[in-house]
Amino acid sequence: MLRKTLSMLRIGMLGLSALSFAALAHAQTVDEILAKHYEAMGGLEKLKALNTMRVTGSMTMGPGMEAPITMERKRPDKRRIEFVVQGMTGVRAFDGEKAWSLMPFMGKKDPELDSEEDSKNEKDDADFDGALVDWKAKGHAVEMVGKEPVEGADAFKLKITKKNGNIEYMYLDTETYLLVKTEGKVKRRGTEIEGEMTLSDYKGVNGYMLPFSMEQGAKGMPQRQKMTFTKIEVNVPLEDNRFQMPGAAAAPAAATPDSAMAAAKVEPAAADSTKATDKKTAAKAKSTKKKNTKDH
Repeated sequence: MLRKTLSMLRIGMLGLSALSFAALAHAQTVDEILAKHYEAMGGLEKLKALNTMRVTGSMTMGPGMEAPITMERKRPDKRRIEFVVQGMTGVRAFDGEKAWSLMPFMGKKDPELDSEEDSKNEKDDADFDGALVDWKAKGHAVEMVGKEPVEGADAFKLKITKKNGNIEYMYLDTETYLLVKTEGKVKRRGTEIEGEMTLSDYKGVNGYMLPFSMEQGAKGMPQRQKMTFTKIEVNVPLEDNRFQMPGAAAAPAAATPDSAMAAAKVEPAAADSTKATDKKTAAKAKSTKKKNTKDH
């Protein structure tokens, strides 16, 4: 159950209202729908001014079991998820190029790089703004393919064909224009999985409308992982090394006598002083040895 849960971590209105929606859907273009979506989220310029985010809450780990969770993101494509299981802290992160993880409750005490496949998936999903913002400039294609009910309410169904060929579907509520569901396929260990995620409980945070509840899982399967957030912070200070794997810093330049001394944090004067002290200590020891020999 835990392994399945972790793998899921790297990933109606009826009657007259439905009839009226048919005309509305055909009248609105993708650009008009997305313009209202940006406005509902806080405004396009404000979205582009968002540089970091920290989300705190809990996620389900199985029947009757929850784990504290903290998710952090930094523009342009850095992400980190930290959660506590059995008193041990696990981490899944993406530094912009490589995905890595730390899973002490699985017997792995040191952080490890994830597979190239995982890194590729993370790279595809790590767009800070999401695929809908500046989609034309990013080389994506977006089209309206109809409407479907999500949690009992109608939603615009948008098909996003990304520049790399990956296809994703996003559902925007027809009244609020907020994102309420996403669908997409991803490869895990060579197997293609079709996943989906629903978003709800939107609240205002510093002028942004953000979801405080998410549920995700494989499409068509009853198992769901739910995340409930108690606090969302925006534009908080987050250092880049927060997303880097410990010990993964760039290799230092070839060592020289001076650089080796600097690396050891020993100043030249201190080094000379140490040498002098060592000579005095050796001389004293030699004198003591001679005296002891004479006494015997």
